[in-house]
Amino acid sequence: MSYQHQYVDGTRIHFPVGKVVCIGRNYAEHAKELNNPIPSEPLLFIKPGSCVVPLEGGFTIPTDRGLVHYEAEIAVLLGKPLSQHPTEEEVIDAISGFAPALDLTLRDVQAGLREKGLPWELAKCFDGACVLPPFIAAGTFEDVTDIGIRLTINGEVRQDGNSALMLNPIVPIIQHMATHFSLQPGDVILTGTPAGVGPLNPGDELVLELPGASRFESKVF
Repeated sequence: MSYQHQYVDGTRIHFPVGKVVCIGRNYAEHAKELNNPIPSEPLLFIKPGSCVVPLEGGFTIPTDRGLVHYEAEIAVLLGKPLSQHPTEEEVIDAISGFAPALDLTLRDVQAGLREKGLPWELAKCFDGACVLPPFIAAGTFEDVTDIGIRLTINGEVRQDGNSALMLNPIVPIIQHMATHFSLQPGDVILTGTPAGVGPLNPGDELVLELPGASRFESKVF
């Protein structure tokens, strides 16, 4: 099933599916669990829009490239363009919605690339590497520095974080991104994952949520 941006009420969002701009190691505890240093400046990478698949109805993962790790993240959908040092007010005005997302990583592949000093695309940009549910309206949250993110797998809470714990908060990190390259309507920002990442397996049943705001059930095939 192909992906199209939409809101939780089923309304389709007319923006095209753009690039997915990600920040790595944005929660200190996640950096520690993978024995990674905490970056001195934001660690950015980009997934193509072609890797996005819908959460609803379940999704598939590769089974021939080693471990596939889940990373639950707060996703931000942009509805207006941003570039060249946008103000905080301009960033907030450009946000169209929020959703709980899954950034999937081929962890064994990534480890091999890192050992060779190579980029991460083969581990981060495969088809299905970004799993998105429908978005809730941006105005749902009065304070974007206090948004929860939770992932439950087979009845066990695996990740339970909050944007308050981010090393780089949502608005400043989008300002930083837009200073380096233009952001367009339909682009999605993945804001980093809290501690608790681990492998996904076919048959896993998931609950992905922004607690108190949106909740979705899905399954891995």
